[in-house]
Amino acid sequence: MAPKWRELADKLAEQIKRGDYEPGQRLPQIRELVEAGEGSKATVNAAYKALEAEGLVTSTRGHGTVVRQQVPLKRLGIARYDKAKWRDGDEVAFIADRVASGRSYRRNEQTQTISLVDAPTAVATAHGLEAGAPVYARARLVKEGDQPTHTLTSYYRPEHVEGTRLVDPTPGPAGRGGGYRVLYDAGYEIDHMKESLFARTPTADEVKLLQLPPGEPVVELHRTTYTADGTVVEFAIGVHAASRFAWEYDFKVPDSAKDRNGQQ
Repeated sequence: MAPKWRELADKLAEQIKRGDYEPGQRLPQIRELVEAGEGSKATVNAAYKALEAEGLVTSTRGHGTVVRQQVPLKRLGIARYDKAKWRDGDEVAFIADRVASGRSYRRNEQTQTISLVDAPTAVATAHGLEAGAPVYARARLVKEGDQPTHTLTSYYRPEHVEGTRLVDPTPGPAGRGGGYRVLYDAGYEIDHMKESLFARTPTADEVKLLQLPPGEPVVELHRTTYTADGTVVEFAIGVHAASRFAWEYDFKVPDSAKDRNGQQ
């Protein structure tokens, strides 16, 4: 006979899979299940721990036990930066991912803080500045419903963004078309990018901020954005909950030999 906590865990797992509890929804507090006769505090706690180990929920202090999104967001590769999305429309990058995944969104699911900071080494190097030079940091936390998906901090030279919506702390994208539209209107049309990705163990602060389950890694993104003449107009660092995204790239395969022969 299975222990009481296992029976409760199986019951809750079935309810989650059946859709009684939707992704992002909090499960009842432990005391509520105890009062409902589902078992002792230790029993309910063990059941919740089992659900967390099985990847069905996340449990964090202050947020309770929340049902995880089982289908990760499709994070588009180069297609998420299509100029037609932000220059001619209002589909900024995080919204492009939601649309591609068939998921709903609200613009205020992106919050942000703006500050003038001393450039960290990686930022200064990307922008060709002295370490410690002043740069604007635009830090965003993006959520899907109540669940955080990632953070993204973009760093800009003051002379590129001073007086624009990119230094406005209002939650959500920086107006219609977002940050790239702001740069475009200021005369800095983006032309090409370089992205680097790597997985790592999250810091304690990241575990709390992203509401990560035990043992989940994060994927760190470094993005450098250039104009056609090679001017760096943005260097961004993103930290993504690894299980909440599926990364997708669709691109033409290069043939450098053909290109060289065509230039001769």
